[in-house]
Amino acid sequence: MTPHRDELLARLWPLSRRYLASYVLFNQAVADHLGMHPTDVQCLNLLTLEDGPVTTGRVAELTGLTSGSATRLVDRLEKAGLVARQRDEADRRRVLVAVLPDALARFGEVWRELGGDWAAIFAEDSEDELAFLLRHMNRTVELSHRQIARLADTDLRPRGDRDS
Repeated sequence: MTPHRDELLARLWPLSRRYLASYVLFNQAVADHLGMHPTDVQCLNLLTLEDGPVTTGRVAELTGLTSGSATRLVDRLEKAGLVARQRDEADRRRVLVAVLPDALARFGEVWRELGGDWAAIFAEDSEDELAFLLRHMNRTVELSHRQIARLADTDLRPRGDRDS
């Protein structure tokens, strides 16, 4: 017998929290393995998905950080030898952040090492299931961006936890 929608949703909420927590903990383990901060790992991850060097403003957009926090993040990545700032050839006033080749190779090696296990999970899925997963992941990414913006604009802490 197929569970009803309400039953499925009741099972989905706690599982989605476990899913998110497991990814955060996985990200922490990757960061620990690389000797990095988890935010730095994800910033580097996002930078490797871009078509080329980006501005610090784009780093702020990608991460949901303020421009000041994004600048400090780029400072840490630069100090760690993972990125370099370079002048934009088209507009010499602009400074771009570029992932360094050694960092890209090191980062890629870790993902390749772990990627086989991830690929095996999807090997069992049909094309329809993969299409569903793509749709779900795109919607999740969009929702995350909206929620990050909401959290940045709203103090959601309980009243007793707020600064007076």
